[in-house]
Order: sequence, then structure tokens, then C-alpha cells
Amino acid sequence: MSTSSLPTLEFVLRNFKNFNARATRDALLAYVRHIESGGRMFWAVAGAMSSAQLGITLAPAIRAGLIHGLSVTGANLEESLFRLVAHDSYKDFPEYRYFTKKDDTRILEERMRRVTDTSIPEDEAFRAVEKFVVPMWKRATENNERRFWHEYFYELVQTIPATLHQGRPEECWLLAAAEAKLPVVVPGYEDSTFGNIFASHVKHAECSASTVKSGIEYMAAFYDQYRELSSGAGVGFFQIGGGIAGDFPICVVPSIKYDLEQPVKPWAYFCQISDSTTSYGSYSGATPNEKITWDKLTEDTPMFVIESDATIVAPLILSSLLEYKQHPTEAKQLIARYTT
Repeated sequence: MSTSSLPTLEFVLRNFKNFNARATRDALLAYVRHIESGGRMFWAVAGAMSSAQLGITLAPAIRAGLIHGLSVTGANLEESLFRLVAHDSYKDFPEYRYFTKKDDTRILEERMRRVTDTSIPEDEAFRAVEKFVVPMWKRATENNERRFWHEYFYELVQTIPATLHQGRPEECWLLAAAEAKLPVVVPGYEDSTFGNIFASHVKHAECSASTVKSGIEYMAAFYDQYRELSSGAGVGFFQIGGGIAGDFPICVVPSIKYDLEQPVKPWAYFCQISDSTTSYGSYSGATPNEKITWDKLTEDTPMFVIESDATIVAPLILSSLLEYKQHPTEAKQLIARYTT
């Protein structure tokens, strides 16, 4: 049997035998089984994954129906758009570990904002997008309209002219999510560049704070979205990093159960990719078992923790899933070959 159409999947199955490699393989196989059974998958994305260009694999996975909902930080949301409109103006700094304070001051003076080994160009990204989104907020204020944070960006990413694209639109996960009308929550969106920009316009009385729906309203809407996502074979939870992007949506299950006092299906799968060291009081580094005590997961939930760099692991998993989706018969044969 030729497996030339499944190179990443075969690589993972053949080589990932133990330790975090085994956890990656097992999480991938459980993801495949869940999707095959008719289940859905919800992703929580923290960190600077959009600046790290996770959209290269995340966007096609959304379009392939492998991801059915997202929780993202405000930074990841806007940075997906930045990569689309300002990609050619980014600068990379592979030797950032050896930078001095003077080096980073020079980067500031060049109007670049460093994110580890890459940087976001202020004028081509922040200021260019600002020209589009601020008038949207002002119109909404004038018309007494209220929308969720991501809905403004959904409209924006679909209306920006293609002539302004520097990045590849097929690699923009925000565009893929907007086109698919994917359910999205952006908890704590205030903690982002455009959250700060919006706050400044509220301070100047140019926009009303109520123009953007609150995090509480995000959760209230997510109750119904979760019920829909969890119908049938249920919905799994795939988490990159920790923090509010992960904790906010996973709490929907106990909140429906205890606060709404209504029946709810538990999450059907859980995987976290994290490089956080397990420590006292750390949410990012907490083991999945701790979530059982909060009624977010159950003892029967398939659980996986991959202690590694998400910029390495997530593309491997997504590429393998895309190969499975594109060549399901061959993928099933290959999985059977390496797992029996």
C-alpha cells in the first residue's frame, strides 16, 4: 500500500512511541475516533499562535470540518488579521535570545512590536486595521448596535479588499472561521491591542462601551452554542496553552449543570498542549484530573496532556488530521497497520 498521500500521519504513527510523542499520537488517534463517530471538536487557543502562523494548518482544518468552534484571546484574533494584511512587513529575529535592552529599544524605535522571534509592524498592522475597525465601532455607537467582539472582526476580514492582502487568505484562520460562521468566544478581549484602542475611544466619548457585548454575554450565548455542539456524539476540547482562553469555555459544562440547573453532556474528549510546568495554583499547568473535581471533565473522558511546544505539535496533529480527512480509507488502513 502506498502511503505517499499520508506522509505526516505515517511519520507520527511510525515514530511517536513514547513520552510526549506517544501522548501526541494517542491524542491524534482519539481525535480521529471522535470525529469518525460523528463528534465535534472545540479548540481553545492561547499564546501567540497567530503570530507564529498556526493559520497555515488551522485554516484548512476549519474548512475541512475538523474544528467546530473556537475560544481565542483577543490577541490571537487580531493577529490572524495582521498576518493577512501585513505579512510582508513582519521582521524575524532568530537571535533574539542574545538581544540587549538596547537591541529591543532599537526595535521599538523601528515601530516593530517583538513577539519572541518575530515582530508585528505597527504602521502596516495596527494602524492600517485601525482605519477600518474604528469607523465600524463609531457607526455601531451612532446606531445603538451591539455585537460580540469577534463579529466586528468577522465582518472586517471579509470586507477588506483582496488588494490589501499580503498574506495568503487560505492561511488566515479568522477568514476561514468567518466564512464558516464558526461559533467563537473571545474572553478577556480587553487585554489586546485593539481592546486598548477601543477603550481609548470610549474614554474620548467617541464610542460607547456597550457597543461591544460583554464576557458575561459571551457565556450566556455559549450555553446554547454548547448544547448544539454537544448534540449527538458530543464535543471535545482541544486546548493550546492555558489561561482564560481555555478556562472560560470549559466552565460552560459545570455552569449549565449547577448555575442553570439543567442537564448537560460532559466534554467528550480533552487534550492540552502546554509547556507550563505543573505548579501550585497554576491553571495552565494543572493536570486534567483536577478538572474532574470542578465537574469540567469526568473520569471517563479521554484525556491527554502533551508537554511540548504547540508551534511544533499542533501543525503535526492538524496535518495528520487533514491527511485523514482527504484520504479516509487509506488513513484507516494505515492506522490499523500501526496500532494492531
